[in-house]
Amino acid sequence: MAQKRDYYEVLGVARDADEDTIKKAYRKLALENHPDRNPGNADAELRFKESTEAYAVLGDREKRRRYDQFGHAGVEGAGADFSGVQDIFAAFSDIFGGGGGGFFDQLFGRARGRRGASLKVDLALTLEEVASGCKKTLEIKRPEPCGHCGGTGQKPGTGRKRCGTCAGRGEVVRNQGFFQLRQTCPGCGGAGEVIESPCPKCKGRRFVPKDSPVTIQIPAGIEHGHVERIPGQGEPGEGGAPPGDLVVVVHVQEHPVFLRHGDDLLMQTRIGFRQAVLGDEIELPTIDGKTVQLKIPPGTQPGEKLRVRNHGLPRPDGYGRGNLVVQVQIDVPKQVTPEQEELLRRFDEVEDGKRKKGGKKTIFEKVKDIFS
Repeated sequence: MAQKRDYYEVLGVARDADEDTIKKAYRKLALENHPDRNPGNADAELRFKESTEAYAVLGDREKRRRYDQFGHAGVEGAGADFSGVQDIFAAFSDIFGGGGGGFFDQLFGRARGRRGASLKVDLALTLEEVASGCKKTLEIKRPEPCGHCGGTGQKPGTGRKRCGTCAGRGEVVRNQGFFQLRQTCPGCGGAGEVIESPCPKCKGRRFVPKDSPVTIQIPAGIEHGHVERIPGQGEPGEGGAPPGDLVVVVHVQEHPVFLRHGDDLLMQTRIGFRQAVLGDEIELPTIDGKTVQLKIPPGTQPGEKLRVRNHGLPRPDGYGRGNLVVQVQIDVPKQVTPEQEELLRRFDEVEDGKRKKGGKKTIFEKVKDIFS
């Protein structure tokens, strides 16, 4: 198998090129090498497909990031895979001016319908699902061609008649002073025909709402606010145009124990006075549902942060995990027994003796010296 060329080399741009430069470079190559301009030229068609695949990756921020980091292996299957070029207008309509009436339509005389609208859904994930990755099935309500009329909008057995507003021309002419304005006919939407008897199920709208399940794979370590675009899962297009996309926005729910900070997880734990002074080893929960041992070093201070490596979230690039960062809080008892009180007083006396022996002054002694 021939080795793929570097995508930046294919488009002829620098690796730090901005989005606008990449888009302009692809548009230029697509226009030069399009099969309609180069009939029978296999080399031009190959260059057209190669530049289209390069733009499909470099024109997408997330795919470009993975490509910059891992090369072609990071975007395997993410580029455009056009066995032909019939849908290139829809795939890159933002470059060439959209659906019907766009730049390519005018240049090559293609009369295309309007691409379907994209659908947006919000997907809530728990932190546990982020840690492990998961599959999610979304129930999407979207318009589908009416099964009763086959998507024609007309009652079975009936036909269409010529539009009375435009006399079948699909447009109307309006005079405004010295000017004539041609507009799409409001009666037929430019079709030149209107439905004689609307379908009783879809009321002539041609589409009916339908629940459609869509299953997506959620990679481990996905970020809050990540936007995933699933091509072809939006609303259907008109006049043979392709459907829109499904846009999934990820929302990671707050966790009662862990707080996310990038790939690290933060949590708090409480220990006793003895554990803080003498040190100890305690057991902590992890996001995977297991437990891990944390060593408390002697002399641990209130608010000190201890780190357990590789027990955070998986990194999105698939290499390693973040850390579990534990902030230690010291439990101070509200009530003590007479025996505990006596022991604490003896402890304080010993500490006071150590300070005096070492020549160290308390903060109150230092303040007294200043004002004396």
